[in-house]
Amino acid sequence: MGALDEGHFCVELQNGMKLDVSDLGLEKESETIVIEDAVKVLLQGLGEDVNREGLKKTPLRVAKALREGTRGYKLKVKDVVQGALFPEVGLHDGVGHAGGAGGLVIVRDLDLFSYCESCLLPFQIKCHVGYVPSGQRVVGLSKLSRVADIFAKRLQDPQHLAVEVCSALHHGIKPAGVAVVLQCFHIHFPNLESIFLDSKHQGWVKVLVSSGSGVFENENADAWSDFLGLLKFRGVTVEKILTRDSTKRSWCPSYSSSAAKISSELVAPSPGMVAAVASILKSLGEDPLRKELVETPSHFVRWLMNFQNTKLEMKLNGFACGRTDLLKPSEEVCSHNNEQMHSELNLSFWSQCEHHLLPFHGVVHIGYFYPEGFNPIGKSLLLSIVHFYGFKLQVQERLTRQIAETASSILGGDIMVVVEANHTCMISRGIEKFGSNTATTAVLGRFSTDPAARAMFLQSIPNSITSGIL
Repeated sequence: MGALDEGHFCVELQNGMKLDVSDLGLEKESETIVIEDAVKVLLQGLGEDVNREGLKKTPLRVAKALREGTRGYKLKVKDVVQGALFPEVGLHDGVGHAGGAGGLVIVRDLDLFSYCESCLLPFQIKCHVGYVPSGQRVVGLSKLSRVADIFAKRLQDPQHLAVEVCSALHHGIKPAGVAVVLQCFHIHFPNLESIFLDSKHQGWVKVLVSSGSGVFENENADAWSDFLGLLKFRGVTVEKILTRDSTKRSWCPSYSSSAAKISSELVAPSPGMVAAVASILKSLGEDPLRKELVETPSHFVRWLMNFQNTKLEMKLNGFACGRTDLLKPSEEVCSHNNEQMHSELNLSFWSQCEHHLLPFHGVVHIGYFYPEGFNPIGKSLLLSIVHFYGFKLQVQERLTRQIAETASSILGGDIMVVVEANHTCMISRGIEKFGSNTATTAVLGRFSTDPAARAMFLQSIPNSITSGIL
């Protein structure tokens, strides 16, 4: 069926962007309205004003993102594969396997994303899928990606996703065998209390899973050796692939022992917020009573409460006492006429986009001048500022400004802040710009008028990858 037959077409705007007209009808659908109402309950539970600028359209944005990210529930594999099988002969003479009769076909490095069925946080996937043709026919390569995406666009766990993709392709193509390997990366979001206690917090949980059918059904089969041999430069080995039983225990951070301990010490999640998340699950086409989803609303609400609206004074613990109190002179006091630049680099932060209720994370770099002979301020206080402003509903531009203004009130007026972040909304709303990174700056005092000072500070920032997943 063509795109126009489905009432799904695009209008090109004057600036070259395309507007998906089907989104206009999406806003009025009952499922979207239910999700919007549920998101309003969640925002109010965080102590937020749902009518303030920046949040007015958040319920609709969240509803559209969730429905886009779970559209796989309404798609069928047969509609993708049907008509995409093409005749292709095998070897004409000799002994061997090639073409449409036994030649291994692999599509590697398919970037996908899905929502974790245990906590509703998005996770990233590097998918490798292959099959051994039979019956002298092959399938269009793009269909392997599309079938994988159908199942990724549902609430998932890695092993179940691998099994579903493998089974669907085996039944749809009817090959000699199908192999699927997934490298999955789940964001491990700390809470405000634990991050001060764990300076070595790992920001990602990584897992490698596989599924095979036909000639790949036996994990010791020669076909697997050939398949994995073509993935050897991607860090994929038999030893690293988890078994089905171990994946569930080691995957979602909401089931980790540390998360369970912290959750047990917190107040029980609001029943109204939990019910709101359950209504979202139902609107997406899921059964909130399915055993894998029973605890999901509580997990999501506990995580969301990390971003409850709070006041700065509660977190600085009285340290906002001015530059002269904090910049203590060193034992050898030199002339105060000269100032030195100090850079505090790679301060990790975690935050939540207020436009889409999706995580973003990265690092903060702070540069400032202090008088020669005085000691730079302690890193822990700057971390407190970064974490406090990070752990709330945010946009990166505001986060950068708030850190700069607060640091300026303590360190003096000459401050430069650079924030580098990866935004989940860049991969999970149909945009799917994997690996993209956003940088924002704030310059105050001398940095705003001195290009050489800005250049010196920027040169001190290491060339790092903030995503940390590959």
